[in-house]
Formats: sequence, C-alpha cells, structure tokens
Amino acid sequence: MIQRPPSAAVLILHGGYETGLAPPPPGPMNLPGLRMLPFLHGVTRAVRGGPEIRVRRVRYAHRGWNGTRQDPVDDAVRALDRLRREAGDVPVVLLGHSMGARAALHAAGHPLVRAVVGLASWCPPGDPVTQLAGRDVVLLHSTRDRVTSPLAAQSLTARARRAGARTCLVTVPGSDHAMLRRAPAWHHLTRTLVAGLLGLAPVPAPVEAAFGLPSGASAADGTLCLADVDTRGQKAERGAEDRPGAVGRGLRGCEVEQGGGR
Repeated sequence: MIQRPPSAAVLILHGGYETGLAPPPPGPMNLPGLRMLPFLHGVTRAVRGGPEIRVRRVRYAHRGWNGTRQDPVDDAVRALDRLRREAGDVPVVLLGHSMGARAALHAAGHPLVRAVVGLASWCPPGDPVTQLAGRDVVLLHSTRDRVTSPLAAQSLTARARRAGARTCLVTVPGSDHAMLRRAPAWHHLTRTLVAGLLGLAPVPAPVEAAFGLPSGASAADGTLCLADVDTRGQKAERGAEDRPGAVGRGLRGCEVEQGGGR
C-alpha cells in the first residue's frame, strides 16, 4: 500500500542515562523504550481519522547523553532531517521523557519543530533556551520525582518564556519519575496536548492561558496542577497539593535526588 505523505508528525524520544556509549538494548530489554509505548499507542489513536499524521520513535545510537557529545540530540536532528527529506516542511511535535525530553528541548531549534511536550524532563540549569523561541513548550512533571527536578523544569519554562517561547508546566501530584503512579492521567493529558498542539483539537484552556502570559511572568504564574487541566473533570479527589494555588508550595517541598537514569 502506498503511504500518503503526512501533513504533520510526532517524534517520540525515550529516556536513557547520563552516560553510556553502548547502544540501547533490543526489544523488551530497553525499559526506557518500553515506558513510552503506551504514549506511542495513545498518540497514534488520538491523531487517527483526520489528516495523515506520522508518529515515529527516534532511534538512539547510544544509551546515554554523554556530556558535551549530547548523543540523543544528534539522533533527534537526524530523524528530523530524514523526515524533511521524505515529507517536506511538515510541522512536528517532539514528545520526550527524561533524557529524551532534554534532547527534544535541545533539538527544538530545527525548522520543522513547532512544539515540545516533555515528560519528567531533565533540565539542568545551564541548558540553552534560545532555540525554543517561537515554539510551544509544555512540561509535565511529578512533584515527587526523585530522579529529575520539577523545580528545574519550572525554571526552564520561565527562562524559555523570556526567550520567546510559549510555555507551561503541569505538575502531577502523587506520581513518580517512571509515570507508573497515575499513569492514566499522564497518558490522557499527553495525547490531549499533542492533538491540541497539532491543531486537531483544542489545547486545554488553562494551558492556552499560560501560553499567553507576558515574557516576564514568574515561573509560578506559568505552573498548573493536573486538576486544573484535567479535561475529563475528575477533580473530586484533590489533595492539598493538587489544589489551585498550592502548586508552588508542593514544588518547594519536593526533595529531588541527583543522578540516576534519565
């Protein structure tokens, strides 16, 4: 069957490690890759039935970030260049977890990229943000993440907004770095965001409002909790950490471990 040329694309980048020159293990042994399969399937279903949207995973040559080598960034850029050769200048949403989210943020300066959705993003304080100008950036992060820092993700959204991006952070209270606790919420919000950023459905109104904040808005102003953007209306069991106005307190109280998998 001849495949129609896509009108847009989603590239998915899984997590990895701070260092590691070996290639990711194959198949089910690649746990960071397995973690993104529900997101791959959910996004594929969410974009089905309309214009042709290509959903692909980015393949890594190495399992680690590897310092200044930034290996997964090169992999992402190669995937974007290949897509451009195949399909032309189609808009792309990058969806990444942990190290993959960091790679997506770095690669967002590519001409095809329109938006980034980062899950439990690895956001070291010195990472650049100028490449995010003109892009939509939504980061989702557990307030209890012990591997990557929700405070660093919040800071990046503010820095990127000052650089000209439209940004938002959504916190997921009571979850974890692996996105296993409250997994349905992660999956639902991610596919809702991707469909909205592709123009296939509305972007949740609170996220759109955060996108409209002035460049000098504080990091807290652009931070939402999950209950604020849960389009299914399942808000009955909010805890104190999940109420509007409590997000900043929840982030300030989050203990974050350094190192580990990304």
